Amino acid sequence: MKYIEQGTRKFRLANLALFAGGFNTFAILWGMQPLLPDIAGQFHLSPTMSSLSLSSTTVTLSVSMLIAGSLSEVFGRKSVMSFSLIASSALCILTAFAPTYHLLIVCRVLQGLVLAGLPAVAMAYLGEEILPSSLGLAMGLYISGNSIGGMAGRIICGTLTDFFNWHVALASIGVISLLASILFWAVLPPSSHFTARKFEIGKLAGSLVRQLAEPGLIYLFLIGFLLMGSFVSLYNYIGFQLIAPPYSLSQTVVGFIFIVYLVGTFSSAWMGMLADRHGRRKILQLSLLIVLLGASITLVPSLWLKIFGIAVFTFGFFAGHSIASGWVGRLSSHDKAQASGLYLFFYYIGSSIGGTVGGVFYSRLGWNGVVLMIAALTVLAIVFSVRLAVIAKRKWLVSTRNASN
Repeated sequence: MKYIEQGTRKFRLANLALFAGGFNTFAILWGMQPLLPDIAGQFHLSPTMSSLSLSSTTVTLSVSMLIAGSLSEVFGRKSVMSFSLIASSALCILTAFAPTYHLLIVCRVLQGLVLAGLPAVAMAYLGEEILPSSLGLAMGLYISGNSIGGMAGRIICGTLTDFFNWHVALASIGVISLLASILFWAVLPPSSHFTARKFEIGKLAGSLVRQLAEPGLIYLFLIGFLLMGSFVSLYNYIGFQLIAPPYSLSQTVVGFIFIVYLVGTFSSAWMGMLADRHGRRKILQLSLLIVLLGASITLVPSLWLKIFGIAVFTFGFFAGHSIASGWVGRLSSHDKAQASGLYLFFYYIGSSIGGTVGGVFYSRLGWNGVVLMIAALTVLAIVFSVRLAVIAKRKWLVSTRNASN
């Protein structure tokens, strides 16, 4: 069977479906973020405790990534992704009616368990079905759907909370996501290069362990961990700063600040294409430097410069994530869905740990503390990217030598 190539109807349908699926997943996941100050106020919680309504989802999501990727090797890519989208949409609607914080956390934990299906499998689907020369663009378009979903979820929830309450906001996100799930199921082309395996937990677990020994993959996993820890820390606590004096912004205004996600939509696709042309190493390291620059700009007291810094940071983050996640499929030599699942396991564990630890830095050192933490994580990611480049080059030289022999 032929691979799906840029410019064909199947390419457009695959990207539309995965765009809708990414929108669904990340609107549900991140729609909670602008609500943290309201959740803290209603249930009388500290910023760190209220952030658990997000961290509880991302930590179960990260563990579920490993399971979802393995299940897709047995039950198929489209089946697992479709179930994930429909179930998470229904749970989002139920979360809107949670009367206590404990029940809200339970609902969010369940959401984390089912949300994993799309992100754990989508990269493997693209890696198997898309022509390699078109993969950078396809991966960038998928990541752009993630960024628009995250942006829309935050804006919709922030605005509806101001006009109504957070219950109405979450219910609305759930309904919108359910419609996106139906679109995904209807238009995604079925897999042509996937072969189902028997469910043999021993072999699947052994394959998972071998991924960690694959040269270079562990550095990509750690870069994802550090990137996401930085990203969630910035977006979790910027709202607390902006609704407090001297800015005193409303939830609606803070929600619309997330429109800077649009730069992430652009950067993930554009930088993905640049990586195809100029090499992943160079563009990944450039992306990490942009993350560091953007975080530093947010230290300036001016509101407009602070928003500009958030935009620069977001540009670099989505570019780096797009390149690193796409690189996983190229470096992995077997069970690519599992490799993608492991990358996202580290990615969302970074979200859970970084989001919570960032609250400690914010409580003790204010916004300066959050930026200090982000800077340290980003510098470490740059170090890992340098090491990754050495290993990837060595692996390429060995494969070239073997091919010539």
